[in-house]
Amino acid sequence: MADPAPNQELNVKITDDELRGRYANAVRVTHTREEFILDFINMVPPQGVVTARVVTSPGHFKRLIRALATNLELYEKRFGEIADAESSARDPIN
Repeated sequence: MADPAPNQELNVKITDDELRGRYANAVRVTHTREEFILDFINMVPPQGVVTARVVTSPGHFKRLIRALATNLELYEKRFGEIADAESSARDPIN
């Protein structure tokens, strides 16, 4: 499935439940040869809870990384640089 061209509107249905979103303050990324798995986690001691899991192909994951980098750059140009968050031993982001 091809990505829409830049500035092309994407027509997508979203349920009310999904529209509310999920909170995550950590993410764990794992992979196999065929897919990447992103577990979005709400870390609240004593235990974190996976609030959403996204499984995607390596090609789509690479496009996602590019889209995230582009949007981060646009955000920082508009609002200023985001300070890096300190990592903790409990943070699954490497």
